Amino acid sequence: MTPMPLLLLPGLLCDARLWRDQAAALAPIAAPVVADLTLDDRIEAMAERALASLEGPFALAGLSMGGYVALEVMRRAPGRVTRLALLDTSARPDTEEQKRRRRGLISLSRSGQFRGVTPRLLPSLIHPSRLDGPVADDVMAMAERVGKEAFLRQQEAIMNRVDSRPGLSQIAVPTLVGVGAADVLTPPELAAEMAALIPGARLRHFAGTGHLPTMETPEAVNATLAAWLVA
Repeated sequence: MTPMPLLLLPGLLCDARLWRDQAAALAPIAAPVVADLTLDDRIEAMAERALASLEGPFALAGLSMGGYVALEVMRRAPGRVTRLALLDTSARPDTEEQKRRRRGLISLSRSGQFRGVTPRLLPSLIHPSRLDGPVADDVMAMAERVGKEAFLRQQEAIMNRVDSRPGLSQIAVPTLVGVGAADVLTPPELAAEMAALIPGARLRHFAGTGHLPTMETPEAVNATLAAWLVA
């Protein structure tokens, strides 16, 4: 069987490390491509760049900000996407409070106070049981690699994204909606909202996991994505 092209979309301050374990585990059935979402300051531009990274039809998976981009890809090229996975993300736009917090982080970063993901921020990203260990180290290293300038672009893009809920009922491909059961950034109720609005969507919770299940519980995510790819 020829491996299925699989486009993987990272989240804010994330790079290919976010999807490392999935790319390896799914290699027998998929040909993964991790898009670079660090170069643009609009979700629409990120989606166009991601679409240009491969040809023909593909399966599509996005986590967090990558989910926002995935929904934009669905609007722009629904005929190219064979199946969709939305992990730890939301179809809603930012609230005014969320925008206020982002503007504060942008101001701090522009004034020279960018520190990537610090230990103080880790509890919002990963499960408390992993705050001391290799996953935490990898998350902080990943953020440092992405860096300040990309962080500023990504925050602008996230802050100005559209409300994707009106278009969810038009998604007509097999869809998986997954979320860490302990995710505090995009909690399970937001995943349930998306799954209820997408026809035939399957909802999956990853136990003992925060916002980054691909890194926290890779075996569970790998098995779920493998089943999604062959269903």
